[in-house]
Amino acid sequence: MTVKDKIENSITRVFKAVLPNTTNHYNTLFGGTALQMMDEVAFICATRFARKRMVTVTSDQIHFKHSIPAGTLIELVAKVVYVGNTSVKVQVEIYLEEMYEDSRMKAITGMFTFVAIDRDRNPTQVVETFVKE
Repeated sequence: MTVKDKIENSITRVFKAVLPNTTNHYNTLFGGTALQMMDEVAFICATRFARKRMVTVTSDQIHFKHSIPAGTLIELVAKVVYVGNTSVKVQVEIYLEEMYEDSRMKAITGMFTFVAIDRDRNPTQVVETFVKE
């Protein structure tokens, strides 16, 4: 399997309903809750790509473009966008959908970097051998 195939096969999508217990006093999704969800879906994506133990080392370039109100649906989409020797970068996008309308918009984007670790928690190669595409 090529790296390109591994990337395509590891794209991860998660849908959630935004409920009142995840919102702030403005009745919109807490930023920290959004980050937690993004880190989790990014972790799943990185693990599906590498099939190794992965740990988050950075989260950056988080852009909150639109607030996400309670009573809406969100889709989190994670995709590997960079493969290094011991690390991968995963881009996560959150799309907002109204429950009872055909509307959809990108609300939040972010980048997460993961490092593959061995049983002793030392960095290890993400992909043992790169296959020519």
